[in-house]
Amino acid sequence: MEENEGADISETSSVSNGPWCKAPVTDVQFGPMRLHQDQLQVLLVFAEEDDQSNGFRWACDKAGFRCNIARTPQSALECFLDKHHDIIIIDHRHSRYFDAEALCRSIRTTKASENTVIICVVQRHTDREESSILPLISAGFTRRYIENSSRMACYNELIQLEFGQVQAQFKLRACNSLFTALEKSQEAIEITSEDHVIQYVNPAFETMMGYQIGELIEKELTEVPINEKKADFLDTINSCIKIGKEWQGMYYAKKKNGDSIQQNVKILPVIGQGGKIRHYVSISRLCNDNNKVEKTCECIQAESQTDTQTCRHKDMRKGSLDVRSTTSRGSDGSSQRRRSSMARVHSMTIEAPITKVINIINAAQESSPMPVAEALDRALEILRTTELYSPQLGTKDEDPHTSDLVGGLMTDGLRRLSGNEYILSAKQTHQVAGSLSSPISLNDIPPRITQAMENEEQWDFDIFELEAATHKRPLVYLGLKIFARFGICEFLNCSESTLRSWLQVIEANYHSSNSYHNSTHSADVLHATAYFLSKERVKQTLDPIDEVAALIAATVHDVDHPGRTNSFLCNAGSELAILYNDTAVLESHHAALAFQLTTRDGKCNIFKNMERNEYRTLRQVIIDMVLATEMTKHFEHVNKFVNSINKPLAALEENGNNGDGESIKTVLRSPENRILIKRMLIKCADISNPCRPREQCIEWAGRISEEYFAQTDEERRQGLPVVMPVFDRNTCSIPKSQLSFIDYFIIDMFDAWDAFADLPNLMEHLNNNIKYWKGLDGRNLRVLRPPPE
Repeated sequence: MEENEGADISETSSVSNGPWCKAPVTDVQFGPMRLHQDQLQVLLVFAEEDDQSNGFRWACDKAGFRCNIARTPQSALECFLDKHHDIIIIDHRHSRYFDAEALCRSIRTTKASENTVIICVVQRHTDREESSILPLISAGFTRRYIENSSRMACYNELIQLEFGQVQAQFKLRACNSLFTALEKSQEAIEITSEDHVIQYVNPAFETMMGYQIGELIEKELTEVPINEKKADFLDTINSCIKIGKEWQGMYYAKKKNGDSIQQNVKILPVIGQGGKIRHYVSISRLCNDNNKVEKTCECIQAESQTDTQTCRHKDMRKGSLDVRSTTSRGSDGSSQRRRSSMARVHSMTIEAPITKVINIINAAQESSPMPVAEALDRALEILRTTELYSPQLGTKDEDPHTSDLVGGLMTDGLRRLSGNEYILSAKQTHQVAGSLSSPISLNDIPPRITQAMENEEQWDFDIFELEAATHKRPLVYLGLKIFARFGICEFLNCSESTLRSWLQVIEANYHSSNSYHNSTHSADVLHATAYFLSKERVKQTLDPIDEVAALIAATVHDVDHPGRTNSFLCNAGSELAILYNDTAVLESHHAALAFQLTTRDGKCNIFKNMERNEYRTLRQVIIDMVLATEMTKHFEHVNKFVNSINKPLAALEENGNNGDGESIKTVLRSPENRILIKRMLIKCADISNPCRPREQCIEWAGRISEEYFAQTDEERRQGLPVVMPVFDRNTCSIPKSQLSFIDYFIIDMFDAWDAFADLPNLMEHLNNNIKYWKGLDGRNLRVLRPPPE
């Protein structure tokens, strides 16, 4: 083939079929964009043919790249301007032919070279010191290639370029389309660095704010009168976006000339190198305030009607609050309060969801009669509290049992350290004892244990019978059977022996000395979880990976529980409380230890054969479900479930949309709602004791009471704050404590769960158990069972 200056060596793509054949790259993923990459073009600039140029020619042919050869700088420049090559390789070994650096500078002055990779071929010198590459970089070269005429060396160089610099430049070229979209967008867009230095604003932003082109670039936001710059406004925005969360709301911005405009703004953090936030993108548009009050009032009225229609759950609580009974605070100063409310609206820089609600109420106050306005003021005070989901209790004298339960289960203690420190033995995890490692499988389980598990698919299954049959090791046996029923080994691609070893390790790390939080409780929660997963509505909602996560989470949710509450550990200054900053101490420990135990030994690592991304997804779901068993967020989880799932489903039913499968599927299958359903499922499984048959309910009540009694005893011995004084073994009324727990935590939650999953048998047991405890309490009995007649 003849070689002319600038001639095309290969008119068509030539891909070798030899052992080194490489499939040509056609598609490149760039964020959400799918880009098609044409056949790469290479320009070789060599004054004379030699082994080096021939090596690159062969490599181009091998890689399937189109190749041109130029012998002079002029022909090279003309050829490049005609074909816009992706790679240019310039011979810098022989300065007598042409100035390689001058040629590179000439090429770089052209617009077409912006995304071109230019390689400099230099001589190999073994007898003198390595020279600096800075002159080459200054001339515009991308990288240096030390002469090596080996064909495979040339081929490897081209392949590295293709998947390195060339592909990076290909993606950068695609950015032109993105910048075009930004420049032509009617929404005002601003991009800043992580330090809030402005890096880009589009024409719409400059027009809206009254600035000239380039006036804002490299300025810090604090130099620009974007808002009133009150510290609390900035802190509120930063507290949201600096943890990677999107913020959206309205604020009043100031134009360059000082005029105030109201904007609807969305700020999005952009994660970059090292997983850190590298940019913030702000999208703004002007607000239209016309008929704002009328629209707000219509919205409030519609919301009120919806709540009235869809609230179907009966309230069995002792002290339900009647809004009509709320006393007025009087009319003195009411006008001033209303003016103050509107001032807050107009000075509000941001609108998080709660401030949106507050602004709606403030707007509604302006057109409301005085009694309504005062009631809304009271509602605003409540909304501004921090604990929006937790009911407020009266004095301890009204219900000491409830108050103590809340103090013990829903707080992190008094944070008061004594001279004693409570040290958990959690770090010394248990290995499987020899007696536990006997080879068991579903095929050789002893007959007594098999008989004890015959009705494990029924709610009335007796976990205590299995506990006795297995000598307090029910988790391994029940786990093997339930996991087999749900096909867990098939999903995880692990053997039954691996699963058995895992169950043995997990059970060995439950404390059999605990009266309540032992492996029998874990097996009981596993059973309840499996039962709930078999309900039709739940099966419609969850995917196989959700079922696997739920069963694993139930199994490990209390592993290594010390038999003491979070409040106790925080007050005692335990190592775990310090490690987890007094927040969800035990739940964090259970989740972390479960994965440590699982992954430290391949013999029990049930995750070892999973694909990485699927494992990460499964791990996140397991962790989220275990953390959901922590009681401080109990009412938040329940209320979100009711408002996001129960009420929309009830509305669909009341509107006659029972057959509208798509509408129901939309409610059930959204990622946010599936998370709420999984949390609710494990929460109900974890504290389902009051919904068990009476004898099981009584046995569980005795066990948890004994564990609380033991904690109170230890608190007094160590001089720690007694977080649940009512649980004194000498004075405690177990029936009262059970009724308080049921009334405060159980009734509303299981009403909601029953409305979703249809559990009439559980609700019947619950009502019967309430009657039983009330009967004992009515006779002033403090024990589990009445005395024999």
